[in-house]
Amino acid sequence: MRAKLLSLGGIAVAGGVGLMAGAQPWVSFMLDGTHELVPVTGHEVNPALSPVAIALVAAALALTIAGPVFRRVLGGLVVLLGAGLVALTAGVIANPLAAVTGKITELTGITGGAATNAVVWSQLSTWAWVSVFAGVAAAVIGLLVVVFGGRWVTGGRKYDTGGAASKRADGGTDRISDWDALSDGDDPTAEIR
Repeated sequence: MRAKLLSLGGIAVAGGVGLMAGAQPWVSFMLDGTHELVPVTGHEVNPALSPVAIALVAAALALTIAGPVFRRVLGGLVVLLGAGLVALTAGVIANPLAAVTGKITELTGITGGAATNAVVWSQLSTWAWVSVFAGVAAAVIGLLVVVFGGRWVTGGRKYDTGGAASKRADGGTDRISDWDALSDGDDPTAEIR
């Protein structure tokens, strides 16, 4: 049970950190002839960051009620989403000025390679690296879910269908089963009379 909680929490936190990191400035630059610092957030650089991070959180929520086979499928999806977060961020880290060319063009009207020539100073923020870390963490945890997720304890009687869940091993019923029977419209005391 502890491994399941740690995995679910880790995936949700990785998605939340990825979402938070994307909202922060990733690249700051200064144009020639100005002394104004222009920050560009991760979501501005790559709008796909938000959906990927939100999908990680959604996958963590779906894993809470998934069966053994579907857990492995969701684990594979988490691996792909984590790798996607890393890939989306790696392009910005590799060439920050190319990533903000659209913003430079918006401010100056200069397009193409000449747009980056108008930049006199630029800096890459550590938030881009935080996004990479979140993606790697999600991918590793997703891989662990693929390998070990089938061993997790199931959701319990609440999500079972059929009457087999309402009987104990000795053939009797327990208090939870009695309450579930009441919720289904059956009277558990009818057999006692």
